[in-house]
Order: sequence, then C-alpha cells, then structure tokens
Amino acid sequence: MEQIRLIFLNISIFNVIDIAIVYFLLYKGYMLIKNMRAKQLVKGIALVVIITQLSGVFQLFTLSWILNSTLQVGFIALVILFQPELRRALEYIGRKSVFSLSTSDRDSDSAQKIMKEITTAVSSLSRQRIGALIIFELKTGLSEIIDTGVTINSEISSGLLINIFIPNTPLHDGAVIIRSYRIAAAGCFLPLTDNNQLSKDIGTRHRAALGMTERSDAIALIVSEETGYISYAVDGRLYRNIQIEELEKVLAKVYLGEEKPKIFEKWKTKGEKFFK
Repeated sequence: MEQIRLIFLNISIFNVIDIAIVYFLLYKGYMLIKNMRAKQLVKGIALVVIITQLSGVFQLFTLSWILNSTLQVGFIALVILFQPELRRALEYIGRKSVFSLSTSDRDSDSAQKIMKEITTAVSSLSRQRIGALIIFELKTGLSEIIDTGVTINSEISSGLLINIFIPNTPLHDGAVIIRSYRIAAAGCFLPLTDNNQLSKDIGTRHRAALGMTERSDAIALIVSEETGYISYAVDGRLYRNIQIEELEKVLAKVYLGEEKPKIFEKWKTKGEKFFK
C-alpha cells in the first residue's frame, strides 16, 4: 500500500497526459481493426507473447528461444500482414475531415442541383429494382480505381446515371466513381471486403462497397437488384434499406459538409448487425 501511495503522490500532469494519449491511440487502433481479419491476428500475436513470457517463467528454454527468435523478426512480418490496415490508418490520420469535400470544392447551388440529380436517379433505380453502385471520392484519391473503368468525365445527371446501370449494357456491372461534381468513370472494378463476418445474404455489390470504404474514406451508395433497397457504406460499415430522406442527409454530408447531428451514428446498431 505504501508503494501505491508513493506512485499516486509522484504522478504529474504530464504522466496523466502520457497515459491518456497511449489509451487514445490503443482505442483508435482497436476501432480501426474491429470487424476485420486483423483483429484475429492481434489475438494470435497476444497469445504468442503470453506463451513466450510463460516459457521464460517455467524455464522452457527451447520453446522460449524459438518464440523469442520469432518475435525478433516479427516486426517485418507485422508490416506485411497488416499492410492494408496500416495504409488505412495512415490515410485516416492524414484526413482533415472524414465525410466531406474540401471547403474550396463546395458550392451550395451546384451541390443542391447535384444532390437532386443523384436522388432522382437512385430513387428511379430503386423503384425499377435495377442494381447500382456509386462511389463518392473524398480525401483519398481513387485514380487507381478510376483507371479500371471507362473514363466519362461528364456532368452528373439522373438520366446518365440511370442509363449506365440499365441491365445488359456494357457498364452496368461496374461502379460509377463521382469526383466532386462530375462522373469520373463507370464500369470500375472495386476490391471486395476481407470481412468474413458478414451475413450470407450480402451480395457482391455490397461487398465491393465495403471493400472500397475499408481502403479509403469514400462513401458508397448501393441499390439492390433483388429488393430495390437503397443502402450505403462508409468506413467499412454497411447501412441497409435507408429512406430517401436519409439518402438526402448522406448526400448533404458529402456536398455541403453539414455539421452535427451525426447522421452516421443514427444507424450504428442497424449497421452492426450485418457483421454477425
């Protein structure tokens, strides 16, 4: 007890700040790998570290030498294994804003017009049960993804968006990439999510949307071909069957950078259940 009392007496404000920063970083690190395969790798690494310590305590010299040798080269292995997660973490740190375009890109009148065109197109596709996948580029550049499709570089219009996704047309299976106020490309191929905890009824479009938002800060809009439901994905999380009013709020967050309330928190529990 005397030692504990001395510890508390010698704690300074800088020690508290130091502990708070470490806790914050650990928490953010956990949130970044939550619901991803990296979570399982972290558990495995923690188990190896514990066994290494126990082997030293019980003087299991051969096992201790093997595990210690493994851990010495483990850093390089971690960089290789966690490459997607590390890249995502660094991109996250480099963003000024997660859900909005830069202030210089915003123009209220143009934004309202674009939002109306996208809402009209998505509503029409939903009614006709035509599958669609639209990706909004934000801070993270998507040039590599754009290069996989057909360059369009056109103004955004509901008619063009609808025609792109009409079945049996050349571009209907891929994703449309929207960069600021223009359609950059269509028919683009997206990386699928690595999440193996998704519900079995999640289709390829939704998995591609999740994969894209896991690797960037992009927002993905999805229209289901089977049900006509409108969904969106952001930050590796899927929110399904949203209403038109909710779609408009998502678009406002992209084009107007509207402040709180945090509309993305509203459906947090609804999104989480699709990862079970």
